[in-house]
Amino acid sequence: MSNKSVLKLFYLLLVVTAIAGAPLAQMPNAYRPSITLEVAKKVASPALEEAVKNHWTIAVAVVDPSGNLVYYEKMDNTQLGSSSIAVDKARTAARFKRATKEFQDPLAAGGAGFRILGLEGVTPVEGGFPLLLDGKIVGAIGASGATSGQDAQCAKAGADSLK
Repeated sequence: MSNKSVLKLFYLLLVVTAIAGAPLAQMPNAYRPSITLEVAKKVASPALEEAVKNHWTIAVAVVDPSGNLVYYEKMDNTQLGSSSIAVDKARTAARFKRATKEFQDPLAAGGAGFRILGLEGVTPVEGGFPLLLDGKIVGAIGASGATSGQDAQCAKAGADSLK
């Protein structure tokens, strides 16, 4: 290949890269810096209080915007499987920027909702919420141990406390 051909190929790749990257550069950033450990503990507290008030036992997880665990607490006698499910619900809410119920409902309806099962890293069960500060995601909270609706009630209590 001649130097002229290599140069043309280089310019073509440069133009294609610039065109492909342009829409990404214009997208607003939906995330803020990560939730701190101190704030994560404060967010988990109302979720646990809601469970105690209703005589439920749950596990609560708070993750950063990437889905990395920041804080975790499991109440005594919570079923063992709920440990990882709480983290998975929080990760789903953080990474996909929505409550996990938004995956559960279309799946329960059938039809096109079954495509959700093919999404890697999605836990389509109610009980996970993104955590927002000034409209930006700083992390997410997930709860597991009771019914999915009860888990959501507890996690929402935690998420709402951040406002």
